[in-house]
Amino acid sequence: MTDSTLIHATEQIAQTGQNRPVIKSFFDHPTNTVTYVVHDAETKCTAIIDSVFDFDPASGRTALDSADEVIAYVTAKDLTVEWLLETHAHADHLSAAPYLQEKLGGKIAIGEHIVTVQNVFGKLFNAGTEFQRNGSDFDHLFADGDRFQIGNIDVTVMHVPGHTPACIAYVIGDAVFVGDTMFMPDYGSARADFPGGDARQLHRSMRRILSLPDNSRLFMCHDYLPAGRTEYVWETTVVAERQNNIHAHDGISEDDFVAMRTARDKTLDMPRLILPSIQVNMRAGHLPPPEDNGVRYLKIPLNGV
Repeated sequence: MTDSTLIHATEQIAQTGQNRPVIKSFFDHPTNTVTYVVHDAETKCTAIIDSVFDFDPASGRTALDSADEVIAYVTAKDLTVEWLLETHAHADHLSAAPYLQEKLGGKIAIGEHIVTVQNVFGKLFNAGTEFQRNGSDFDHLFADGDRFQIGNIDVTVMHVPGHTPACIAYVIGDAVFVGDTMFMPDYGSARADFPGGDARQLHRSMRRILSLPDNSRLFMCHDYLPAGRTEYVWETTVVAERQNNIHAHDGISEDDFVAMRTARDKTLDMPRLILPSIQVNMRAGHLPPPEDNGVRYLKIPLNGV
């Protein structure tokens, strides 16, 4: 079967030339998350990818330090934010997209399969009828193969499920923002045991990304500093992943990957912020509505995950 999305993304990367996106990364140590500000140098049109809203689960307190750092950079560079992009509904940090939208503008977007995530977790959190499970909390839903521009830079959207049903990668010029689909070569791959996750799909999604040109730049959403490395890093290339990814380098069969991933996932604890993160991120980063006392609450379903 012809993969027209992959073909177009490959052509886009090959034609990028000197018009490469300018990329600024912000690493959030408490959640090991990388937020990216991506802009076109000529027009200053900008996208912000996978922002972080600070949250302390012990106290329930929120803060905006991470988002304000991004705002300061965007303001200093006189950038125009057009998009606030999410690679998926994160289980390890809360999104700051609504706050950034209030301060900087832009449309909040995610993959169209977020509706699957909303249906699963809307039930888990007993979100009620006020929570629309149709993606309408987001300004735009992307399908596989969708194309748009950030200034003069072409963007192609790739659906890469496996970690979650809604995971997408954004191919911006020659740069690919892979979300949690894969990590740096010495860390490997994302877990696939969340509701709707699938290790076989994850392997196929990784191989799809790794079918892009060898020199394609890959940008990770996280780095967890594996043993043997002393510095956080989050940029690599297709060829480096194909040669060295410890879980999915060339020569690893799909069946072997599934067996490894399934066994490994059984040993992993749930992410520290999964319960607060999902119920906020399924709402595009909006907090649950206040109750009759004016206070907003995050729920913890007992024995639900």
